[in-house]
Amino acid sequence: MTHIRILFTVTLLSSIPSLAMAYVGPGAGLSAIGSLLALLLAVVVAFIGFFWYPIKRLLGGRKSPTIEDDGTLEHHEQQSADESK
Repeated sequence: MTHIRILFTVTLLSSIPSLAMAYVGPGAGLSAIGSLLALLLAVVVAFIGFFWYPIKRLLGGRKSPTIEDDGTLEHHEQQSADESK
């Protein structure tokens, strides 16, 4: 229990801001904002790729390929295109 209390105290004390004699110019500020926006966009795209797309596909996105009588594998789109010729 004392280790947790010490860790909490160190974390709390290190999070208290102190005076810094530094200047952050517009280039560094815009770079930081751009990096933050890129990180947020990457998280959103990862969420879409890993969660939304497979769920959408399970709910009826793509049609599965069919096996013809002669053993060849064709997609429904190709089959309908061949029938229209």
